[in-house]
Amino acid sequence: MSTENLDSGLVLDAVRVTEIAAIAASTLVGRGDEKAADQAAVDAMRTALNGLAIDGEIVIGEGERDEAPMLYIGEKVGRGGAAIDIALDPLEGTTLTAKAMANALAVMAWAPKGTLLNAPDTYMDKIACGPGYPSGVIDLDRSPADNVRALAAAKGVAPEAITVCVLDRPRHAEVIASIRSVGARVNLITDGDVAGVIHTADPATGIDLYVGQGGAPEGVLACAALKCVGGQFQGRLVFRNVDEKERARRVGITDLDKKYDLHEMVRADAIFAATGVTKGALLDGIRREGGHIVSHSLVMNSSTGTVREVRMRRPA
Repeated sequence: MSTENLDSGLVLDAVRVTEIAAIAASTLVGRGDEKAADQAAVDAMRTALNGLAIDGEIVIGEGERDEAPMLYIGEKVGRGGAAIDIALDPLEGTTLTAKAMANALAVMAWAPKGTLLNAPDTYMDKIACGPGYPSGVIDLDRSPADNVRALAAAKGVAPEAITVCVLDRPRHAEVIASIRSVGARVNLITDGDVAGVIHTADPATGIDLYVGQGGAPEGVLACAALKCVGGQFQGRLVFRNVDEKERARRVGITDLDKKYDLHEMVRADAIFAATGVTKGALLDGIRREGGHIVSHSLVMNSSTGTVREVRMRRPA
């Protein structure tokens, strides 16, 4: 797929798809039904994708075919055209949506066919930082405290000036303790680690580093965003049982202990799009005002290095 196709042919299509999914999910904000909110986003995103002139294959989706009737891994979407891999999360933050909490997003990334990591639906240990630092400044095999020190040194500040984003989970107690042991601040989030990783690349968020264990599929989505804006990422799959290891082997992963970097997870130019469902640090949520629907989206293209902020207003 050419750079021209990535830019002119697909960028605006990508953001339209996430807008449609976000608008659908927004009707369920605060209603306490996570499944209904997710289903609304899935239905809308699938319909939108099937209307596009693409030859798309879902490589990161709602799960394997026997678990997900729509947008399952391996599903083909589109009317025919550019051959692309698609990674998506129609509603990143189902709990956030159901409870009307901040930072719920509709998220999607695409890249030329065969270039996105087919990450199984398992956990992944992750570390990420934004652009402007020497290669290798962060390392998944170092302690969180040592990574804070290294990033602080590269930034020319004391560790106390570093803020680290971490998912608020019991499994991260030692991670949090390590970060705080050197005086750094911890910004805990309840859900939404795609946004958490992206925050490291946006100085306005005040987040310098992301550390912790989250979903492997979300890691691929986050890497697509960092591919567009710069930054560093490392991840390693975490398996809780034999079944999860077998799931990895089914998608072609043979080295179960491999440490992936950003460019191994997204091996070519990529497009990343996200639309806010609920208001958050990254994007505003869907609003209904004066008979109109207002959305706020971000669409990035690594082939041109462009980041577009898109505010759309349409009749309700």
